[in-house]
Amino acid sequence: MPNKEKLEISRIKEVESTNLARDEIRDEVIETKKAVERDNNLIADKIHQDFLNNSIKSFDIVGAIGAGKTALLEKIVEILTQKYRVLVICGDITTRVDADRIEKHNAETIQINTGRECALNAYHIHQIIKNKNLQNYDVIFIENVGNLICPSEFVLGTDKRITVVSITEGEWVIEKHPMLFKMSDIAVINKIDLKERLGTNVEKMINDAKKFNPEIEVITTSAKTGENMDKLLELLGF
Repeated sequence: MPNKEKLEISRIKEVESTNLARDEIRDEVIETKKAVERDNNLIADKIHQDFLNNSIKSFDIVGAIGAGKTALLEKIVEILTQKYRVLVICGDITTRVDADRIEKHNAETIQINTGRECALNAYHIHQIIKNKNLQNYDVIFIENVGNLICPSEFVLGTDKRITVVSITEGEWVIEKHPMLFKMSDIAVINKIDLKERLGTNVEKMINDAKKFNPEIEVITTSAKTGENMDKLLELLGF
């Protein structure tokens, strides 16, 4: 078998879900997806302008289930609520477990349950903030549904996107999920307190994030011990 043919066989290719559509409707499906993305971006732009008009700092936090997003938010909110008025919008398939955890630290929380949808979109956020007096808040955090894939489909109109991974997910996690890191401003590598026990190659994770996005800020943290939380707050502008 020629080397070129072997390369074609072994190459990993992206498989678009639109390929499941019948030939006669595939173009329509593709155009619908593009229209949804355009509409989402328009709403996200409006959300961002609303935040700017009210001098609100805003952050979208994404990451896989168990990466420690909520634990980090608990630490952040506990500190910030001593000085700032904080709203946290939590996304999850069901329950308000995360919202309840964060609410204990004196932040107002709102839970969005997405059902079968695997990520928040700008429409979800707009439905919340249109019924809020934004003058009552200084900082808004949006904790996305636990997922390293779907959130890359939708921007939410925040100032910065933060992607959280943990060393328990393995040193290849960033290499396997590059898209979110390409569109994020800060990468948080959490659970660094387990580094010696697990032997995870943290330097590889840091280098991978920088490789996919040379502009990204990378920080290691431990939500359990509080390690580098002060540095994370500095990256957030506090």
